[in-house]
Amino acid sequence: QVQLVESGGGLVQAGGSLRLSCAASEGTFRNYGMGWFRQAPGKEREFVAAISWNAGSTSYADSVKGRFTISRDNAKNTVYLQMNSLKPEDTAVYYCAAAYSFQVLPGRYDYWGQGTQVTVSS
Repeated sequence: QVQLVESGGGLVQAGGSLRLSCAASEGTFRNYGMGWFRQAPGKEREFVAAISWNAGSTSYADSVKGRFTISRDNAKNTVYLQMNSLKPEDTAVYYCAAAYSFQVLPGRYDYWGQGTQVTVSS
């Protein structure tokens, strides 16, 4: 069982940056595809970004392409989401998730963190 703990959320002005981190408890972290999702109040959880086990493949939602970057450090069992040029519509709870392969659909992920709030003020 993989436990995931997100950190790095907070309040930022539009145009600012944040870096989210997700630390995994599992020593076999390098075997998992990792993803970031977000959920705004009253909306469905949506895909943000995903990265394969060796970072050889990445995928981004159209809404964040060119602004967000997903990366991972397998030695530290951690995946990151660098968020630049933030917009008020990026406000949401951000979740990281782990899957047994590279996935973009939330239903294909097996483990989830508790989420971290990101609020972007205009």
